[in-house]
Amino acid sequence: MAETNIVWHDHKVSRAERSVNKDQKPCLLWFTGLSGSGKSTIANALDVALHERGYHTFLLDGDNVRHGLCKDLGFSDADREENIRRVGEVCKLFADAGIIVMSAFISPFTSDRRMVRKLFPAGEFIEVFMDTPLETCESRDPKGLYQKARSGEIKHFTGIDSPYEVPSHPELRLDTSTMTVDECVDSLIGYLLDRGLISRKD
Repeated sequence: MAETNIVWHDHKVSRAERSVNKDQKPCLLWFTGLSGSGKSTIANALDVALHERGYHTFLLDGDNVRHGLCKDLGFSDADREENIRRVGEVCKLFADAGIIVMSAFISPFTSDRRMVRKLFPAGEFIEVFMDTPLETCESRDPKGLYQKARSGEIKHFTGIDSPYEVPSHPELRLDTSTMTVDECVDSLIGYLLDRGLISRKD
């Protein structure tokens, strides 16, 4: 098989050296939660806050990725798993380059999130559960998806007729029905500071 002819090539510049050069430690903040829970909003706000502080970051958003890398995938369980697998591998590449990565994906299945976690050294996968109640998410309905799901126009919609498996031990739990965007960002930056992934830049 062709796979037997594939050989891993080590790079001359190490992951650690790239991190030192950027004055930060790579990690992945994995935002997970229902549609409308605030994943993209908070991930974008954190991206801006870190960028303004001089850190090297990149954000992968669920909808954007499905326009390119995963445009061939649908929303069956198998396709959702493959979507997350691809995203996890891309996030790992960014982290290997010394980047602080943020991803905003519903990622409803525990097994898929666990799969991505295993790609990262201990402490570098940060599961951020957007613990916003379904009724709040549905009342926002920024894309009109809940209404379509309720009317039967969309099938297998997470939270309505497809399950969301709540993280049992996320590193962070944020509820945008009770917390402001700034409060969420402060919590995230505080977490990164406390664990030495970033340093104070006064």
